[in-house]
Formats: sequence, structure tokens, C-alpha cells
Amino acid sequence: MTIVDTPAIVSAERADAAASIRSIGIIGAGTMGSGIAQVGVLAGLRVALVDVDEARVAQGHAAVASGLDRMVKKGKLTTAQRDAALARADGTTDYAALAECDFVIEAATENEALKLGILRQVDELAKREAIVATNTSSISITKLAASTRRAPRFVGLHFFNPVPLMSLVEVVRGLQTDDATVAAADALARRLGKTPVIVKTAPGFVVNRLLIPMLNEAVFAYAEGVAGAEEIDAAMKLGANHPMGPLALADMIGLDVVAAVMEVFYRDFNDPKYRPAPLLKEMVAAGYLGRKAGRGFYTYEGAR
Repeated sequence: MTIVDTPAIVSAERADAAASIRSIGIIGAGTMGSGIAQVGVLAGLRVALVDVDEARVAQGHAAVASGLDRMVKKGKLTTAQRDAALARADGTTDYAALAECDFVIEAATENEALKLGILRQVDELAKREAIVATNTSSISITKLAASTRRAPRFVGLHFFNPVPLMSLVEVVRGLQTDDATVAAADALARRLGKTPVIVKTAPGFVVNRLLIPMLNEAVFAYAEGVAGAEEIDAAMKLGANHPMGPLALADMIGLDVVAAVMEVFYRDFNDPKYRPAPLLKEMVAAGYLGRKAGRGFYTYEGAR
């Protein structure tokens, strides 16, 4: 006889899982890591924000403070609430700060070798019962989990940029991930004010599986002279009701990130339809990475 979980039972399990998480560690104080840190401290969690040097840690902490200040200006937080939240964020270069965290999220650059190295280090330091997650947007959760000694307690927790504003979190189950870990990740996402969607590991999961190839196809259309960048973007905004055109969105994400995800698809699916557009690769080689570089398909203030 199969027992089907009722909504009340599922909700109770989530509540128990959420209550067990009091502190989180985040590796990577960049855009994603600082965004996760901001929603973490707002949810009442202690946050250890870790990066490789003091300058990056300071930038990450400043980004959290800036995000909280904007909320005060918009009337969403009082100054007392902001100060209390910011006091829960600790920035450091010392990985030992992760030792007592209940949940650790790796949010480093989308580079498999880098992530594997970080996760092995975290696995050595984190307490036995801690859950370790990765914020990867395309790399196999099963493969990353296998690099640790806690594969059942390893999960994908894919946030979207900008983290404080985007509602979705993809909770990604690897082949080894156990149900308790998925429940805890789901509970944490909800505590952070997000809407989780549980998916199985696959290149790009759900959102990027659909989104990134569309951006890549827009680059092909631009390179072939089908239309200019502004025309392609206007066509998708007006014809498909997209809030942002695909080339402007690629610039915002970072052309290097788009290219890296397409390379993962191309390799893992072994299907030529996922080959990165040659112009995309050429622009990355030139350093035209989009907004963060001041130049991509559009030119931005402060262009080099």
C-alpha cells in the first residue's frame, strides 16, 4: 500500500526542516553570493560570506548594505531592521567560518574545476550533518555531489539574478540526493521568500535549458544580418511580450556566462543544435562581455 503525503504532512516537514537551519555559509561574495546573503539576513539567519581576499569580501558586504539601504529608502525596512539584518552578516576569507553553518551554499564562478575544488574544501570543514548546495546554473549536481563525502546531503539551489528581486529558486536533485535534503532546501528557499521548483539534474535544469539556447539563437540571427540588435530585441518584446530582448538580456547575464552554459549543453547533450554561436565566442575572446565590461551587443556607461 502506498501512502500519499497530505499537504499538512508536507508542510510540517518543511517547517521542521526550516527550523533546523539557523545559519548559512556562502562561498563567493560576488553578485549572486551577496544577493543570497541579503535575503538570508533578512530572513533572520546568520550568514558567513566567504571569498578569497579581503577586497572581495568588503565589496560583497557593501553590496548587502547597499541593498538593505535601498529597502529603507523604499519604506520596506526601518533603519533598526536594516541594522539588525546587517549585523547578522559576517564577511571573511577564512573557510573555517563555515564549520558551524547548518547549510553551505557555493556561489562561485560557473567553472566546474573551480567549483569542485571549493566543494572538496567545504566538505572537509563543514559539520557532518550540514547540507552543502551549489548555485550552479548548468553543471551536473550528480557530478558535483560525487566529489564530496556527503552526496546524499548535497543539492542544487539555483537562484536567479538579481536574487533579492527574483522569486524563483530551482531546487535540483542529484542522483544521490536524499528526500530530507530536498525538503530542507525547499524549506530554506521558502524561508528566504522564494518560490522553489523541484527538478532533476540535467544540463541547464529547466529555465536555462529553455532560455540560453534562445539567447544563442538571437546571436546567430544578429550575426547572419537577419536584423540589428535593437530590432531583434524589439521584436521579442513586442511579439512575445518579453520584458527584455534576448541580446540585452545576454548582455545583462554576461556573454561569458551564456557561452559557458552553451558549451556545457554542447558537451553533455552531444548535439550540434547546442553549439555556441561563433560570434558569441568571438565577443567573449575580445572581452566584450556585456554590461559588466561596458560593451556587448550594446555599449554601456563606463565602456573601456
